[in-house]
Amino acid sequence: MIFIADINPDIVADMIPLDDRGETIGLMEPLVLSQGSGHRTGLMDIAMDLAAKSSGFRRSLSPGIYRALSQLVRTMNCYYSNLIEDHNTHPVDIERAMQEDVSNEPEKRNLQLEAKAHVLCQEWIDAGGLQGRAYTMEGLLDIHRRFCEHLPDDLLWVEDQETGDKVRVIGGEMRSRDVQVGRHRAISPGALPRFMERFEAGYNGLGTSESILAAAAAHHRLVWIHPFIDGNGRVARLMSHAALLETLDTGGVWSIARGLARSVDRYKKLLQQADLPRRNDLDGRGSLSEEALADFTRYFLETCRDQIMFMEGLVQPERLRTRILLWAEEEIRMKTLPEKASRVLDALLYRGELPRGEIPQIVGAVDRHARRITSALLKEGVLVSASPRAPLQLAFPARLASRWMPNLFPEKTD
Repeated sequence: MIFIADINPDIVADMIPLDDRGETIGLMEPLVLSQGSGHRTGLMDIAMDLAAKSSGFRRSLSPGIYRALSQLVRTMNCYYSNLIEDHNTHPVDIERAMQEDVSNEPEKRNLQLEAKAHVLCQEWIDAGGLQGRAYTMEGLLDIHRRFCEHLPDDLLWVEDQETGDKVRVIGGEMRSRDVQVGRHRAISPGALPRFMERFEAGYNGLGTSESILAAAAAHHRLVWIHPFIDGNGRVARLMSHAALLETLDTGGVWSIARGLARSVDRYKKLLQQADLPRRNDLDGRGSLSEEALADFTRYFLETCRDQIMFMEGLVQPERLRTRILLWAEEEIRMKTLPEKASRVLDALLYRGELPRGEIPQIVGAVDRHARRITSALLKEGVLVSASPRAPLQLAFPARLASRWMPNLFPEKTD
């Protein structure tokens, strides 16, 4: 005979069936706005305008600007997504963490490592790691696992609000206990598989225009399901980033997270309102309010459109060129950069990358001085190169964002 006390606690946990209150998947309906919804026409117009703006912005960027911008936006996206969770790690400190330069102060170091985990997860998404899987259970578990595997141990524990017990977060595993977020009591853990199966079926296989419209609904419904004991908000925003990467071909050069964080009270309020039950016979035919879902959809799509327009204005070629070259000339006057260093930046803005052998001709100097210019620009972090012999590419370091990309995020003050 085997006694429970003699078995490994982890095995015991696996043996105990998860609590299942028998909730039906209809509680999550509607997953998308019905064809008869009076909100569809106006929202579809916004979706089509959003698609045109996203595609136009993506095509307008030179290869050099595109590469540099997508890397900076990845850091910015991490900053704003964490800010929504009240974790404030400035992009400068995030970049330092990516270079293994972390604080000696435990709390600040943990937040830097958390941010690094987010960036690494998004790098994987941007490289196509989640292609076609953004709305699948497998893909969402993968996001959660990849995010958690780089977290410090201190951030892998949460407190059960009812019992006060410390609960360990297991990356890539759905929760095994009940949770309540504000007034919303999430479905029982035993119900998660069938709700996630319905989620996957409802949001995959849609046409392009329907997928754009459904991106907002999927964002809310995943948070409503609350599949993980912790990290649901970040997973939902990374899921949305991955979905928009495909449906809008964003290239990762703008971020919904920035817009959500800058209107965080409205974001959270509309998410909560979308939890509400159907109000009356004119409010759709599902269990949840279709009107509230339409309100969140409108906010989500308009936030996306606002962020595209903001980024488009920020990198308008001549204005961006002027800001960068003004900075370079100031650095030259202060002897931080060698003479003619601005010519290299100017050439990169138009060409995207430069073979090192062309630098002497561009700056009109002998090889030795050209190498000195290149070395100085690499040290400043405004140039990057895959190897000592590889071509040079432009970079947008976070510490210069206030000069080169004003209002992208707050300037670091400490």
